[in-house]
Amino acid sequence: MSFKFATTSPSFGRQVGGRLLLNKGIPGPVQSLPWLKLHFTNPPSNKKTHGRTLILHCSDSSSTTPTATNATPPPVLRKRSRYRKQYPGESKGITEEMRFVAMKLRNNKAEELAGGTLTDSKYNSSSDEQHDIRDSDVQTWQPSIEGFLKFLVDSHLIFATLDRIVEQSTDVSYAYFRRTGLERSEGLLKDIEWFRQQDIVIPEPSMPGITYAKYLEEIAEKSAPLFLSHFYNIYFSHIAGGQVIAKQVSAKILEERELEFYQWEGDAAELLKGVREKLNMLGEHWTRDEKNRCLKETTKSFRFLGQIVRLIILL
Repeated sequence: MSFKFATTSPSFGRQVGGRLLLNKGIPGPVQSLPWLKLHFTNPPSNKKTHGRTLILHCSDSSSTTPTATNATPPPVLRKRSRYRKQYPGESKGITEEMRFVAMKLRNNKAEELAGGTLTDSKYNSSSDEQHDIRDSDVQTWQPSIEGFLKFLVDSHLIFATLDRIVEQSTDVSYAYFRRTGLERSEGLLKDIEWFRQQDIVIPEPSMPGITYAKYLEEIAEKSAPLFLSHFYNIYFSHIAGGQVIAKQVSAKILEERELEFYQWEGDAAELLKGVREKLNMLGEHWTRDEKNRCLKETTKSFRFLGQIVRLIILL
């Protein structure tokens, strides 16, 4: 209920704070006072108010919404937080995520070899190219000196490309991976020179090695996360599966000779652990999209490496 008054004359009442105290017996019609809007704090009942003072709140006449003195604010509705499902291995770092991708590729390859149907996977776009290295697989190979030498030459091209990129790049991310102790290019040169001393013709790098080296150079310019995905997976594959190849090939065609390619100054697993920790540290600053692209590059890395390993048995 509201009243309008044209004046604040004492004959009508007095204003105290934000309230107008109306005197008993207001002269004149209240409808003729348009510039002041009043609201009852407690709306009066139908009973008469003779002998009592009405307490009214004043408000600007321009206001269109009546104010309530004891109004309760509406409750604040908070949106419920929704958390996405983590990728396998995500809590431990990007290298653990890549390991899960490699394991999935290995399992899919096993299904393929057993005549099964490969399951659909967002990481499995090129799993048919993946080469899975196991003792039982290598034992069925018939390697040749010529094929193994092609493998060494292409491998040297790949590892030399890795060394050159991390040494010459101005990207600060690559500086963490210089002189890790895992470098293989010098050892490979020694092995290739040994074959030359046996009067064996050293071939030029073949298409699998040339293609992969060119791809590494291209992605190194575009994206450090993508290149480092290949960097880690190349060394990981060499340490995890390369020694299986070395033992089998050496026993069959090299009279148990130990190659420099498979020897490190120090514990190879510990050296790889250092690289893994640095890569996980950098990965904490990558976006989820960059990490997803790294996982896709893991598949490509094993595809390229598989093509190079097959040189051992291809004439």
